[in-house]
Amino acid sequence: MSRPATAPGAPGYRWVILATATFTQAAACFFVQGIGAMAVPLRDALGLDATRLGLLLSASQLVPLVGLVVAGELLDRYGERWVVGLGAGIVAAGLLAGSLAPGYASLLAVLLVVGAGYSTIQPGGSKAVAAWFDPARRGFAMGVRQAGLPLGGALAVAVLPLLAASHGWRSALVAGGLVALAGAVAFTALHRTPPRVVPDSPAAKGSSGEGRPVDRLRLLRGPALARALLSGLAMVSVHSGLGVLGALYLHDATSLGAGAAGAVLVASQLAGMLGRIGLAAWSDRSRAGRYRPVLVSMAAAVAGLLALTTPLGHHPVGAAVLFTWLGFFGIGWYGPWVAHLAEAAPPGRTGFALGLVMAVNQVAVILAPPALGLLRDTTGGYTPAWAALAALTALTAVLTARGGGTARRPPTPRGR
Repeated sequence: MSRPATAPGAPGYRWVILATATFTQAAACFFVQGIGAMAVPLRDALGLDATRLGLLLSASQLVPLVGLVVAGELLDRYGERWVVGLGAGIVAAGLLAGSLAPGYASLLAVLLVVGAGYSTIQPGGSKAVAAWFDPARRGFAMGVRQAGLPLGGALAVAVLPLLAASHGWRSALVAGGLVALAGAVAFTALHRTPPRVVPDSPAAKGSSGEGRPVDRLRLLRGPALARALLSGLAMVSVHSGLGVLGALYLHDATSLGAGAAGAVLVASQLAGMLGRIGLAAWSDRSRAGRYRPVLVSMAAAVAGLLALTTPLGHHPVGAAVLFTWLGFFGIGWYGPWVAHLAEAAPPGRTGFALGLVMAVNQVAVILAPPALGLLRDTTGGYTPAWAALAALTALTAVLTARGGGTARRPPTPRGR
């Protein structure tokens, strides 16, 4: 007698895994993704400038600089269920405790704890999805799973500023903690290991990366991982720039009110969610390889950032269109990127490779928000920040274009 498709050991259970990983991603990042949208309430309540607001975004990303590598090792040794569940639980506990924070310094400390727990979510969820889906479907599945971040961001942008304005900024931490707790419970209860090991793509074959830590770091010398690393550094900077400066820019440069600016940011996050799914699905069918959509996303981001420096970017409707465009590509790039990264990882070292590259990318995640905030404060405008992001992204696209979009994928087996 056959088991139901959603039984834990059945192939159809992969869709339960995908839904669970996506929900946990959205729940764990809910509060952090909403900090930028809370810029005006936080500025008014705590007297923050753009630099200190940027430091808030960086605080939650500091511990993952090391935590992602540690999480990758733990995932390869112990699996995803308890590592991810415990991590999401730490996020919840930190935010709930943080609701008692008396001020700015305490909030910074709370976000350090949140970052420690969040270190497990990105590589853990990605590893779970990669294990359950074969290469023909992996890009689409990764895109759906990675859509959890902009989905959580869109919900946070819609809810947290209203909570902060009506009940104080501490109420936003309580909401974030409860949502993260729901994600922890869901992943722990529903995650299972696949009944078989899904074969890696041919590009993943090669050195296992075992041995001393210094030997494992040599994984970054591989062309596919090096491209992923460089493009990730550039594009997470773009994403961080939208997060730390988006609400302030719409408020200051286009004179949009808090409600209208929030609606634009929600649209940007939703576009990012669609981008992660659509661009990743494209990577499943692109005979030029999974990296081609990442290159296209970089080029589109450059165009959008440069357009923000023109009069079009100062018109409310024009800015809304550009932020939606930048959401689709400047957030959506992550879907095909993480699928490319997972397939480039050596067999048996997917967790470590994901954690390692994501950890190096944390340098940009940490430095970009305060650096862009400082650039805004010192120049008195937003054009230098947008121009700097455009230049960095354009240079990265040129450096990684060679070979990045030319490798042909093996044909998809019939019936897949």
